[in-house]
Amino acid sequence: MMLRTLCRRSAAILQQTQQSAPRLWVTPAQQRWASTLPMNTVVLFVPQQEAWVVERMGRYHRILEPGLNFLIPVLDKIRYVQSLKEIVIDVPEQSAVSLDNVTLQIDGVLYLRILDPFKASYGVEDPEYAVTQLAQTTMRSELGKLTLDKVFRERESLNSNIVHSINQASDEWGIRCLRYEIKDIHVPPRVKESMQMQVEAERKKRATVLESEGTREAAINVAEGRKQSQILASEGEKAEQINKAAGEAQAVVAKAEAKAKAIRLLSDALTEQNGNAAASLSVAEQYVSAFSNLAKQTNTILLPSNTGDITGMVTQAMTIYSTLAKTTPATSVEAAQVKKEELPDFLVSPEEQRTQ
Repeated sequence: MMLRTLCRRSAAILQQTQQSAPRLWVTPAQQRWASTLPMNTVVLFVPQQEAWVVERMGRYHRILEPGLNFLIPVLDKIRYVQSLKEIVIDVPEQSAVSLDNVTLQIDGVLYLRILDPFKASYGVEDPEYAVTQLAQTTMRSELGKLTLDKVFRERESLNSNIVHSINQASDEWGIRCLRYEIKDIHVPPRVKESMQMQVEAERKKRATVLESEGTREAAINVAEGRKQSQILASEGEKAEQINKAAGEAQAVVAKAEAKAKAIRLLSDALTEQNGNAAASLSVAEQYVSAFSNLAKQTNTILLPSNTGDITGMVTQAMTIYSTLAKTTPATSVEAAQVKKEELPDFLVSPEEQRTQ
């Protein structure tokens, strides 16, 4: 009777303890902490990537490796079962205040692994829960160092800072945090609207700047085109004037050479036989031609007293020519030669240059 009463009281006390114990949030990865520990059946088979912590008479004895293991009944007891796989923990959403006093709702995912089963068993009561709480507090402290704009731009650096802070504290627990990733960042609705307005204003600003830069580039291109066209036009005009001047100079030289050649031929013709007769014929032709052009270019007309006596006019012209030819001294020929040497090269014929 007393044994039955004792069993009932023990069951009632155990039920009250389970009801009064605080219920912490538990993820699927943490439910294994509440699972039933393996019983000591003397012969045990430990699965791969698990570590079973064994106590002998309440004191740490050893860690069972994967495979076949033997334990002493009653004395040995499996106290902890640690998984050596990579554990994924969902960090619940929490509020944090940024450097510019904006309240954010942020959550993340934590990836960790147990490196030392002894420290994970005896260094902290619940290692996964401890790491999760450490991740939350570290996240709040790191977000408090950044403004809202930098939170969105520097997600990678924020994650690395959280991992570094967690590893500094979790080394004593035998746990290594591999990485931390922020899943979602929620901002208040009014802040979100202001951010959208800021983005629209920034895009309008960029559009205006790009349009103004396009207008400036177009104006610069037009000015450069006009400048190049004026330069090309001036260079063309310069080349045209140079070519024109060179053509005129060549024409003057050609005329001078032709005239000199004509005079030379005329001189040679006059020295030959019947040269005077040829000169008389030429003077008579010029006289007739001059009278044929009277009153065509001007209204002033000068007529000789004997316009009908062509023979007398020719005879008079030949007499003047003969007198000039006889009275011209030899020194005049030398003076002409000196003057010819003083003339520019382009007024001297190539034949005369060769003779010089």
